[in-house]
Amino acid sequence: MSGLFELAMPWWEFVLRATVVYFVVLAMVRLSGKRTVGQFTPFDLLVVVLLGTAVQNSLIGEDVSLVGGLILAGTLIAWNWLVGFATARSRTLDRIAEGSPVLLGRDGELFDAVMRRQNISRLDVEEALRDNGLGKVSDAALITLEVDGTITVIPRK
Repeated sequence: MSGLFELAMPWWEFVLRATVVYFVVLAMVRLSGKRTVGQFTPFDLLVVVLLGTAVQNSLIGEDVSLVGGLILAGTLIAWNWLVGFATARSRTLDRIAEGSPVLLGRDGELFDAVMRRQNISRLDVEEALRDNGLGKVSDAALITLEVDGTITVIPRK
């Protein structure tokens, strides 16, 4: 119980560790593609859980104090808020952090090379078509992969 409030390293090291891990993991998630964020499969969920475990020691080091954990949590939440604040006010930062929508198909034709680059299968598109009440790709005017990983389908008129 005595170690509950005793830090194993200076407070600023917790802030530095949390800052580095936040931005490195943000970059890794961003580079892994939109699907990691939007369309969770059991494999994606497993990666998220394991990612948390993998970076735990990077964040906390040898510290097991309550105060250290609270400093880390506060730093991560603060960076998350600051990134949201900055991206809401800057289109350039928003595109860097969030990305931009990707056109997967137009006028009933799917762009296979784009779908491969985005790790989107034909089954993913067919599911989005069904969700929008469409039976086949030729019924769609536009098929877009949004920045949150969802697939938007605009039907032909």
